[in-house]
Formats: sequence, structure tokens, C-alpha cells
Amino acid sequence: MSLSKDDVKKVAHLARIHVAEDRLDGLAGELNQIIGWVEQLSEVDTDGVEPMTSAIAHDLRWREDAVTDGAQPDKVLANGPATELGFYVVPKVVE
Repeated sequence: MSLSKDDVKKVAHLARIHVAEDRLDGLAGELNQIIGWVEQLSEVDTDGVEPMTSAIAHDLRWREDAVTDGAQPDKVLANGPATELGFYVVPKVVE
């Protein structure tokens, strides 16, 4: 894939970047080089390579998935300035 001067102008417009007319040719060359490097990555054989989540191998710590904050509505509602019938009272925001 090769980008033309018009392609670069369109990408610059979509990105809301002003690029002077005399810089379009040079920028097209730089972008074509970048695209070439990305296309080279598709040639790399990655069969049998495990995906990495980190550069350092480590195990995630597991914890029991348990509710620790439930069945305490009075304590939860105590955090608000005003409550009524088990709900927070807030000012009306829509007329």
C-alpha cells in the first residue's frame, strides 16, 4: 500500500492537522515507510507464540468473589446528607 499526496492531505484533514502544501510529499514518504514496517510484521511467523500481558512473567493474585458490603442499608445511607424511605434525597434537576 502506498499513500499519495492526496491521501496524506485527506488524513491530515480528518485529523484536523494543518500541513503545508510543500510538506505533503515528505510526509507521504515518511508514512509510506511506516506502513512498510507494519506490513513487514505480517510476515513474522507467530505460530506457537503465547500472547503476552506483561514483559515480566507473574501470576495474578486470586481472591474470593464475595459481597462484603451488603445487607447494611443504614450504614450506606448514612453517607448521604438526606434520606427518605431507604433512598437518598436529591434536588430535582429536570424541570
